[in-house]
This record gives sequence, C-alpha cells and structure tokens, in this order.
Amino acid sequence: MVDTPGEGAANSAAALDGAASTLMDIWSRAHNAPDVPVPSTQLRALFVLERGPVNVSSLAGELGALVSSASRLCDRLEAAGLLARDPGRDRREVTLRLSADGQALLDRLRVRRLEDLSRVLEQMPASARAALLWGLAEFHEAASRPDGDGGPFSMLA
Repeated sequence: MVDTPGEGAANSAAALDGAASTLMDIWSRAHNAPDVPVPSTQLRALFVLERGPVNVSSLAGELGALVSSASRLCDRLEAAGLLARDPGRDRREVTLRLSADGQALLDRLRVRRLEDLSRVLEQMPASARAALLWGLAEFHEAASRPDGDGGPFSMLA
C-alpha cells in the first residue's frame, strides 16, 4: 500500500515527533544537571541574552511574560551573578546582558549537549548521520521559508 502525499507527511510528522522528543530529552539532560543553578525559565532568559543585550520589555516579550515577572526573574539572575544591568543613556531604560558567569554557564551547557549528542551520533552509521544532517538542513530551510501569511513558520528563520 502506497501512502498518499498527505498520509506520507502525517507519518513523517509522527516519526519526527518521536525523534524530537528523544532529542529534547538529550538536550534537556544538560540543563537539568545538579550543578545548574537556575530553573529552565531562567535559562531561557539567559539564552535570549546570549543573542545580545535587551531591555526588560524585550526580554518579557521573548519569554511571553509580563514585564513585572521578567523584572523579578532578572533580579534573581542578577543576584546569582549571571546577568548584569547597564543604565541606558537617558537612565530610564536599563539594558540587560549576560555576565561572564552567565556566559560560562551557557558555554558549559553547550559542551555537555554536544558531548551527549556526539555519543548518540557515534552509534549511528556514517551514512545515517549524513542523511540525518541533510534532512535536518532541508527541514530547517522549509520551516524558515516565509509562508506568505506571517504564520508560525516564518518566525523560525
């Protein structure tokens, strides 16, 4: 029996969903290690700050949080030494950036994730790794392509 195009995509989506769940388990293992001093929401904020300095309103928008909640989250990150606040030119707007300790934490997490992913990839035949990387590159390109209506995939670029 041959799948129709819609069935083939649905079957592929189900397989991808399962693989993505495994990938997220491997990915989050590093984030949930005992020596990681912050919960996942605070880590998300640090990953946003890694892209460059932002103000509290922008951070709140990225996190889908209220400005007051993002500000309290920043208080905790600053107390932990992972975030620094810089006064703006007009002193009304504060810029948030990663501290050296915050960047070191993210670097440590990235190394752990790469080690964990490498262990799994080493168990795969070279041809399967190549196929996986090609498929992921194609998936990324398809998801990054504007869909014409400003839908959810246009923001993945």
